[in-house]
Amino acid sequence: MDQAAENPSYPPLFLTPGSHLDPTPQPTTFQPGPTIRVPLLDLQLLDTDLLSQSCQKLGLFRLTNHGVPPGLSNRLFAFAREILSRPFERKVAELADGAVKYFWGTPAVSLNLKEVNWLEGLHVSVSGLSSPASESEFGEFRNLAIEYCEHMARISRTLFNTQAIDLNLDEGQTTTYLSESNGMFRVYRYPICPNPSSYLGMEAHTDSSVLTILNEDEVGGLQVLSEHTWFNVVPVPGTLIVNLGDLIQVISDDRYNSVKHRVLASSVTERISLGYFVFPQEDSVLRSTVYNPFTLKEFRAQVQEDIMKTGSKVGLKQFRKEMPNLS
Repeated sequence: MDQAAENPSYPPLFLTPGSHLDPTPQPTTFQPGPTIRVPLLDLQLLDTDLLSQSCQKLGLFRLTNHGVPPGLSNRLFAFAREILSRPFERKVAELADGAVKYFWGTPAVSLNLKEVNWLEGLHVSVSGLSSPASESEFGEFRNLAIEYCEHMARISRTLFNTQAIDLNLDEGQTTTYLSESNGMFRVYRYPICPNPSSYLGMEAHTDSSVLTILNEDEVGGLQVLSEHTWFNVVPVPGTLIVNLGDLIQVISDDRYNSVKHRVLASSVTERISLGYFVFPQEDSVLRSTVYNPFTLKEFRAQVQEDIMKTGSKVGLKQFRKEMPNLS
């Protein structure tokens, strides 16, 4: 019997016996691709030209010398694994409300089950971690998450201040277009999949953030789309991956690239990653020559509407200005 079929921590839909998922290969198969060279930046000696080039071309780069203690990351990974290895029913019951919430699969679960995301995870409200309830309920995990998110906020601000200079943002825009207090932290676990050529760990998408900082284990599976080709991003221990989200593409008037990415499923090994997402202030109006003005609240509402209607995010197309017909 395979590992997935025996694991009581997996969502029932992912268990092979009695699964409602059709194991028949789909018309589109998902396979590893060529490896892409990801720009490497030193946060302590930040190369502003390389940062600008990375943002404009790939929309993704790797950070070294970032100041996050290895022991902190290791402990956070360990606690995350422990929580997610609990029985599925327990996770659903205990993590339905509060600062830490359990999720799995695809946002629009009523849609085609052949397109379900093969993942589960923890959604953590950074601001909610300071509540007394989270302190008593999660203890050490809460403390580690708070410390980790403080590092992520520091890194985000350092990067964005440099990007703001490159984009000629004024002081007010530099302050409001990125709010460290408005961060979001997620833990992702990608369970073993019996048919990884037919399902994705996470579907192809762009992030709805300004910046996303990813801390991954050594399993691999992340792919980015560049020049119409899906490339593998090979894990490098001790580094962080930063990818640009939709909102910095708006802020930059399309100079910067919100990179489309996905995660392959695996029939051999689980994958764990930590994702930190940072956003503008809730009431800050993003203004652009390419897109109509909107706030973060309006963008999120549109994303949720699109997911309910189509099963996936439409994204910036919904806000792009109509170009005048010059013919």
